Amino acid sequence: MLIPDDLKYADTHEWIRLDGGVGTVGITDHAQAELTDIVYVEVPAIGAKLEQKQTAAVVESVKAASDIYAPMGGEVVEVNKELEANPALVNTDPYGAGWLFKLKLSNQEELTGLKDPNAYRAQIGE
Repeated sequence: MLIPDDLKYADTHEWIRLDGGVGTVGITDHAQAELTDIVYVEVPAIGAKLEQKQTAAVVESVKAASDIYAPMGGEVVEVNKELEANPALVNTDPYGAGWLFKLKLSNQEELTGLKDPNAYRAQIGE
């Protein structure tokens, strides 16, 4: 499975890509493959303040609904509106067009609690 080297990963299969003080969040290729066909995504409200590991979104597949957690704390500054019409983007492009939301980070030090790509590969047995 694809595991980009420029991301950090949470134990709960979310990824975050940092760009200055903003982090783009999505779920990993491994997570979307486990969920199978995603039919609905509920993203957080813009302006919502999230704590690290707090439930931030919900992804529903034909199999189940799964909570998505904030890998880092911050304020939601943007959501992926494309997912309303095409939630399958999370399946087809989990690290690109299938991103979920962007956070203005409140504590950069929380990054140290996330996994690098090699640690995430070990977690999922790759």
